[in-house]
Amino acid sequence: MTAAGTAVRDRARRSPRRRASRERGHPVLSRFPLPARLVGYAVVLGLGLLYLLPFVLQLVTGFKTDPDAAAHPLALLPTTPTTAAYQRLFGLSQASEGIPFLRWLSNSALVAVLVTAGRVLFDSMAGYALARLRFWGRSALFGFVLAVMAVPGVALLIPKFLVLNTFGLFDTYTGMILPLLVDAAGIFIMKQFFESVPREVEEAARVDGAGVFRIFWSVVLPMARPALITLTILSFQGSWNEFTHFLVSTQSGQYETLTTGLARFVSGGLGGGTQYPLKLTAALLSTIPVAALFFCFQRYFVSGANEGAVKE
Repeated sequence: MTAAGTAVRDRARRSPRRRASRERGHPVLSRFPLPARLVGYAVVLGLGLLYLLPFVLQLVTGFKTDPDAAAHPLALLPTTPTTAAYQRLFGLSQASEGIPFLRWLSNSALVAVLVTAGRVLFDSMAGYALARLRFWGRSALFGFVLAVMAVPGVALLIPKFLVLNTFGLFDTYTGMILPLLVDAAGIFIMKQFFESVPREVEEAARVDGAGVFRIFWSVVLPMARPALITLTILSFQGSWNEFTHFLVSTQSGQYETLTTGLARFVSGGLGGGTQYPLKLTAALLSTIPVAALFFCFQRYFVSGANEGAVKE
């Protein structure tokens, strides 16, 4: 049978199920009459718009002047639209001398890319070792990983500072990146996913003469694409929004990231006045990379979370 005939047969087989599901409708919403459902939709829509309101105000305020933002903070249209805030942040204005936004952005991008690459590599390797390799102390090691996840990050701030200062890594890029290369939560996610992979696939590769690393790299890792994308999103988001670690690992202004730089800016360390348009514009620009990454890979993120929670 040709491929076209097979496709037509599959569509004919699935079409009755789709028609039946459309006729049945949603099992919960079908219990309510049409007016009640319309009211429910209106309430959900109103809550959604209410949730989006702060982001809309943040976007609109970036095009206001300082007096306009202070006088009309909730106005959805600027009185005199201007791009002065964007010009100052990107160094296109003479008044942007004390706001090194591009340096913050480059530092955050450098740290986030390196940390994400390191976590994807090391967390997947550690997760596969805990899921498939049999060695002495494996259960105790996995228990240690779970214990690390249970410790609040704030409790480790002083030990982090002491360790970095002792090894001469304080106020360096190495001190900013190295402690974040491995994440206990990422190891846990990858371990759970690798345990859902059928062992028969690895046994077939082992019969063909593949070693442990070859099986991991060429057979199992390509099958873990949803989990890897999930780990990539979480790692990039976590390293991009990291604040406490950079607070105790750096001191010089040249190592400031978006989080530490914006914190000093909002606290008044880079000039007086409210400067609401400038601050909100900087905060808006700092959220764009994470939001874009999540929306681009949202489908894989959801499928990876589902597949990692189900075992064969």
